[in-house]
Amino acid sequence: MPPGAYALLLLGALAGGFVSGLAGFGTALMALGIWLYVLPPSLAVPLVLICSVVAQSSTLPALWKSFDLTLVWPFVIGGLFGVPIGTMLVAHADPTVFKLTVGIFLLVFPTALYLNRTPLAFRFGGKAADAAIGFAGGILGGLAGLSGPLPILWAGIRGWGKDERRGIFQIFNWTVLAAALCLQTAAGLVAQQVVWLALLAFPGTIIGAWLGARLYQALSDRNFTDVVLALLLLSGIGLVWNSIGWR
Repeated sequence: MPPGAYALLLLGALAGGFVSGLAGFGTALMALGIWLYVLPPSLAVPLVLICSVVAQSSTLPALWKSFDLTLVWPFVIGGLFGVPIGTMLVAHADPTVFKLTVGIFLLVFPTALYLNRTPLAFRFGGKAADAAIGFAGGILGGLAGLSGPLPILWAGIRGWGKDERRGIFQIFNWTVLAAALCLQTAAGLVAQQVVWLALLAFPGTIIGAWLGARLYQALSDRNFTDVVLALLLLSGIGLVWNSIGWR
């Protein structure tokens, strides 16, 4: 791997860790937008899972007081059922299609959140609907480490607050991504090269998560949302641009 690729590896780890520390999710959303320039999905996805678990674990101790297991358990159960399906899809992902799909998702997801400025408090579907969203998040988590976006968007529709969402879905993301990592390892999808890449990415992940967690405490609700959405949108634009082949 050339020096430029190593620089992008560290940059992706730093960006992914920062957003994870800042928002409680988003390692894959940020890191994949950078790593897929230099790594195929077969390497990028398990690397995202490892760095996601590391970033989530590093910020867990500071968030115990905001956890609410009565809200999170349907998402966790649904997510654990979805992870094996996403894991089976990893080996069949076409790199170009995969990059374009992730890029479009990165454009749609933050745009939807930005437009959702009116407080909502939908209770439709109850725990069953929560579990269904968790199931879909589990599939995306197993496939690309993207367990967070759907549940976070759903939490906004439910009307849960920033701190509440942060604590709830940190448990969900950590559980789903750890399960996805275990399944991919057992299925032989985590190559030895991924381990070495993870060791190189660890410093960026830890430093990024620490910086993100510190900034999280200083931001207002509005500033917090705008910073995260801007970062995600830029990543999506870059990934779509690259995958379509515009030069």
